[in-house]
Amino acid sequence: MPLYEVYGKKPTIGDGTWIAPSAEIIGDVTIGKSCYIGFGAIIRADFGPICIGNESAIEEAVIIHEAKSVSIGNRVIVGHMAMLHDVTIHDYVLIGMQSMLCAFSEVESWSIIAEQSLVLKNSVIPTGKIYGGSPALEIGVVTPEHRKALESGQDIYADLPNQYQKSFKTVLQN
Repeated sequence: MPLYEVYGKKPTIGDGTWIAPSAEIIGDVTIGKSCYIGFGAIIRADFGPICIGNESAIEEAVIIHEAKSVSIGNRVIVGHMAMLHDVTIHDYVLIGMQSMLCAFSEVESWSIIAEQSLVLKNSVIPTGKIYGGSPALEIGVVTPEHRKALESGQDIYADLPNQYQKSFKTVLQN
């Protein structure tokens, strides 16, 4: 497993979590139960803690770093190639692919950040809102249909670690 200690701090991984072999988890990182950490993800906590809640998905090539701390709630999906730095993300949030969340921004529960969005430093995304663009601005509200789709995606990612633990294998060529 790609876990590294730095400054005497080492990662703590919850039961049932699956981490891709090409991911790098460094320092004071706590990852909850049944999380999926995708290929090429880098989670580096060398200055302060990074905490990721239960059943969250950190997709491929995501970068998470901190100068102070990062907190990611339960059942959060962070899309491919997103970058998070010193942020707070509450439960049941979707961060779209290639989005960037800058220092001390906060995303409240049941919110969606659209793909390729830039959430500026110190921004607060209110509960149940959809933000998008660069800089990210409110573009809608999370409807019951959005919540149903988000819950479906969260269910898929909550089961993915179990599926990978059962079926992921290195293939050797002859």
